[in-house]
Amino acid sequence: MAISWSGVPAELGLVLNTQQDQQLQQYIELLLRWNKVYNLTAVRDPEQILPLHLWDSLSVVPFIEAEPCLDVGSGAGLPGIPLAIMRPTQQFTLLDTNGKKTRFIQQAALELGLTNIQVVQVRVEQWQPKQKFAAIISRAFASLADFVTVSGQHLQAAGRLYAMKGRYPDTEIAELPRGWSLASSHPLSVPGLNAERHLLELTRTA
Repeated sequence: MAISWSGVPAELGLVLNTQQDQQLQQYIELLLRWNKVYNLTAVRDPEQILPLHLWDSLSVVPFIEAEPCLDVGSGAGLPGIPLAIMRPTQQFTLLDTNGKKTRFIQQAALELGLTNIQVVQVRVEQWQPKQKFAAIISRAFASLADFVTVSGQHLQAAGRLYAMKGRYPDTEIAELPRGWSLASSHPLSVPGLNAERHLLELTRTA
């Protein structure tokens, strides 16, 4: 089943050039093709993969301005690859433990001509990068406490953690580890997705 691509929905408020539009389409086509063999994502319907994965990832583009940025648990490159396409001058590191998924990210970055992506296959809690990050984002962690605990060590002193969530997680926010707090919450509107989405910004407390 082929993807029905008509461009990025205007509701997302993003301005794309022709290259970016083509790169996003090519990325989804690559993901669907690889997914048949490597099971990169449980979503296989081309019409569902757009809102559930691509539009969802693109909805956070306006908020991720700091670099370098780390995408923890990137999986098939979400949201890291869409972010790298939309922000070609920013540097992104995409981290995942799954070798099939990191190989896909590497191949996608190569075919899409994305020179602003670095791919790392390692457990984030065991990783020892040479630099710390101004922004760390994830849409894969089970809880905010887990995200903070394993990723916070890689954040710059004034950096921010960005957690992509569904419903507003009151309980998880209340259970944030000592030394961390919610700095801001952004309700997200994802075209074609009839579900709540939020982007939470977490910072260290004084």
